Amino acid sequence: MYKKSPQEIDLMQEGATILSQLLGELTLHVNPGITTRKLDNLAAQFMKQWGVQSSFKGYEGFPSVLCTSVNHAVVHGIPNEYVLQEGDIISIDCGVYHKGYHSDAAFTYIVGELANVKKELVNLCLETEKVLELAVEKVAIGNRVGDIGYTISSLADQLGYNVVREYGGHGIGKKLHQLPHIPNFGARGNGIKIQEGMVVAIEPILTLESREVVEGTDKWKVYTKDDLPCAHFEHTVAVVDGKPKKLTTFEYIRQKIAKK
Repeated sequence: MYKKSPQEIDLMQEGATILSQLLGELTLHVNPGITTRKLDNLAAQFMKQWGVQSSFKGYEGFPSVLCTSVNHAVVHGIPNEYVLQEGDIISIDCGVYHKGYHSDAAFTYIVGELANVKKELVNLCLETEKVLELAVEKVAIGNRVGDIGYTISSLADQLGYNVVREYGGHGIGKKLHQLPHIPNFGARGNGIKIQEGMVVAIEPILTLESREVVEGTDKWKVYTKDDLPCAHFEHTVAVVDGKPKKLTTFEYIRQKIAKK
């Protein structure tokens, strides 16, 4: 367990705000015709401009700044020459390292005009984000890790989706991944108690049908076994005064979407 002081949380807030702004800037570029490699290059430029480092590049050998997972890719997609198509969805997962601390966030973007995207994919994205927001509310004194996982899996079930169980949330701070591990499923009242000063990344991944996944040949990328799309959203959250405080935000993304 790695609890943070108020001063440490303030430093993490700085990095998380920069990360949120970066994801907002990328929104303007997530369009049909751009490659995922170009998005990665843009993210690297923004990081250099704003004086932060990538949490991902070089982590256990990962080669890129972003994880770009398109359609049926679940996580850890390596940016390449794939050209985004009208109607795709793409999870962009990014982490920044700032003043000794990491922050982590992910957002699943809809590519192109909303009218050209299958309604089931639009709903999947909207409802996965909703599940994230409700799970964040459980990051509070009086709850346990199992309450977060239960919220994610039970809500997903109510909405008619499945939850990928092989990946989940985690503590975050001076290291990108710290204790506690936060599964996207669980039982109420089970697991480690939520404590003041905890900082965690909450990241539900919902699938249209099967929750089974398979690894790609590059040893990083993971796909849904049935090749159907999935959505992934993530926030970095601190426990402050007993309640959840989102350090990352999607507001910059919303602002940019409104301008497109």
